[in-house]
Order: sequence, then C-alpha cells, then structure tokens
Amino acid sequence: MSVDTVSLTGWGRTAPTTAVRFRPRTHEEAAAVRGRGPRGVIARGLGRSPGDAAQNAGGSVLDLTGLARIGGVDATGAVRCDAGVSLERLLRVLLPLGWLPPVVPGTGRVTVGGAIASDLPGLDHRRSGSFARHVSALELLTADGEVRTVLPGTALFDATAGGLGLTGVILGATLRLRRVPTALMSVSTERAEDLDDLLARFTAGGDRLPYASAWIDLMARGRAAGRGILTRGEHATPDMRPAHAGRTLLSPRSGGARGRFRLPGCPPVPGGLFGPAPAALYNEVRYRGAPRARTGELRPVGAFFHAADAYPDANLLYGRGGLVRYRFTVGYGQEETLHRVVRRIAGRRSPAVRAVLQRFGAADPGGLSFAAPGWSLALDLPAALPGLARFLDDVDEEVAAAGGRVCLAKDSRMRPEAAAAMYPGLAGFQELRARLDPTEAFRSDLSRRLGL
Repeated sequence: MSVDTVSLTGWGRTAPTTAVRFRPRTHEEAAAVRGRGPRGVIARGLGRSPGDAAQNAGGSVLDLTGLARIGGVDATGAVRCDAGVSLERLLRVLLPLGWLPPVVPGTGRVTVGGAIASDLPGLDHRRSGSFARHVSALELLTADGEVRTVLPGTALFDATAGGLGLTGVILGATLRLRRVPTALMSVSTERAEDLDDLLARFTAGGDRLPYASAWIDLMARGRAAGRGILTRGEHATPDMRPAHAGRTLLSPRSGGARGRFRLPGCPPVPGGLFGPAPAALYNEVRYRGAPRARTGELRPVGAFFHAADAYPDANLLYGRGGLVRYRFTVGYGQEETLHRVVRRIAGRRSPAVRAVLQRFGAADPGGLSFAAPGWSLALDLPAALPGLARFLDDVDEEVAAAGGRVCLAKDSRMRPEAAAAMYPGLAGFQELRARLDPTEAFRSDLSRRLGL
C-alpha cells in the first residue's frame, strides 16, 4: 500500500485541503487504515465530486481506485465488482456481453463506490430510480473494523445509499444489470423556444423514450428565457441499425465517448474563458445549431450517456478559482420556483454554459439521497463570480421554501441550516451514524461543514 501527503480538491477545484492518502490493494489494507489519526478517514474514488465530499483536511483519505476487480455476470444478470471500478470501465467490459450498468449517470468517471455513496440518478430516473436501488448487496467496512455484508431494506443500507461515505467504506457491491440489444441508442432531439415550451415537450412524450434530459440556455432573457434543447433516447434494436453497422452492435469500441478533446498541460485560465459575452455567444451558437426536430439518430451508448467526458479538462476553463456546481430539485407543481430561479440566473448574466434539466420519479429510500419527484436543474458557474455565495444562499432559501433540496454530493458551499431544512431524513441519519461510529472514524470536509 502506498502512502503520501497531498493537497486535494473536488473536480470543481475549490477549497483545497491537505490529507494523508492511502492507496490499498486489498480489503485488509483498507481495513488497516480505519481509525488512523484524530481526524478520521474518508473514502475517495476518481475525485469527480465537484465539492468537498471526498476531502478530509488534516486526516486520512482512502483512495480506492486500486480495488478494481470485476467478477463474471451470472445467469440472472448480477455482477460483483470492487468499489474502485469506474462506470466507464464497467460499461466497456459489460457492453460486448449485452449488459449495461443498472443506472448510467452523465459521466463514466465515477467509481461504483462513489455511485452508491452519492446514490447517483441517471437519465431514466422516472423508470429506474437511482443507482443504489439496483444494488443487491454491498460490502461495508464499518468503524468497528468489521466488513459487513449489507442488504437492501435495512437501516444501514438506506443510510449508506447517498450517505457520502460517512457510514463506512464501501469495498464492493453486487449489481443487478440491464440487458440491452445493441451498443447503439436511437436518439430524438428537439428545440424548445422557452421554459414553458421545454417543460411541455418533456411531459408530452410521457416515458415512451425512457432516457431524457435537456440543455437550457441560462443566458437567454425575456421571452426566450429557459429555451433549450431536449434530447431523448432508447436502446436501438438490431433492425434499426444501418447496413454497415452489423459488426459494431455490441462492440467495445461503441461503448466510450468519442472525439475526446483534451487540454494537455493547460493551466487554469486566470479569469476563465466564460465571461458573460463569450458565454452568451456560445449558447446562441449551440441553440441555433441544434435541429428543430430530429428522430432516429443512432449514437454509440457511451457517446449518448457520457458526452461530457469528451472534454475531461473542461473544469480548467472556469478560471483559477474553479467552478461551483449547483444542482437542485423542486417537486411537480412547483414549476414557478423553477421559472424564478432560471429568470434570476439569466437576469444576473451569470456565464452559465452547462445547465442540464431532468425529470425525477419516486424518491429513493436513502436518507440523504438527492432525487425526489420533480424537476432537477444542474449548472456550473465560475466560483470567482462576485457575489456568488450570497446569490446561491438566496436560491437555497427559495428552493427550501418550495420543499426542494440541493444535491449534497455536488455541494461545495451550502450552509448547515439549509441542509437541515431540505433533508427531513438528516436527523435519523445522524442518530444511526452516532450509534454506528461514536468516535467519528469516518469524516470529511463536507461532513464537518454541514454538521452531518
């Protein structure tokens, strides 16, 4: 097991802190780190959380990427894998066999352990729920040093799903997979003139096409406020393929994001590339360049789900201060709150080029799981924007007043009282954690900041 002292941030590159990093290769090595030092330990995967959920100032961080074994798929479509396996690799291995991970979020650069600890939702949440709903068992290293097999339906499982690594270290899990006919997606794209039009288009098709998300132009104002591009998809069947695609139906080459654009050695731009004027121009070009309506476009599975992974260094474009990812959800019937937030962001001329709208279905059982029935909006903003902290505090209050919540796994700046107001299951989570881990062996910068 290698050990070093490093300065760590989340993908947003805000609030760096220093910790001792351990890189175990076995479960026994991981268990040996538990309880080291007075500041506790937190598990870390690929560091894709934008905030401080996988940082531990002055303490220990357990880098689990060395635990990356994938077992065989059984006849029921179940696979056991280590917590450090990335979803990108899992998709690459499984897709040629005709299987897909149960829930595929917007990036493949997340580990299985991270997907469970964040209880990540995918593009078909209304049908499938979040990631942990498809876990049939997980192996959890708890504060007493025991490695427990934890099953769904138990209080410990529900606290661990979305529990941000604070109930213990997830070492492995058994996942229930999804059978797919090909490695292609049949994709529908349409432009919406404003937010009302976009919401109407989302609901008009029902769930006939299970996967759906929309990009919103948060720079557009007036009548065009909230305009966007809606993208929906379904798994393509063999009869949908073009004549020349027979050999790529379940090809691993079809599984990953194509056309990756890297910024080799590119340092963060001091003021960022996304000022209001460039961001507005980018959004205008993107909106006008999208088709008014197009159906039946075939795309590789990886390119459909993980398009953002084609730009792995995009976080460098937000300036030296990094980026803040703000993701919230409000329930159906609270669309006016969504309208107000969109208008406020547009009126402020905040340079938002990444903004994704989704629909969620039934709430997941995890006490701190984010997804709940309603609309979810995720956006990235340069962290150095003047007045951003106060602005987002105000949005927090508006979201909480509407019965909504901000995603803890993405957060880097929320106040503890806001988190308590948004998550009614927080008190129960804290009580279970106090019984299970009275000395707080598992801690993070986020847990200290929010009093979790």
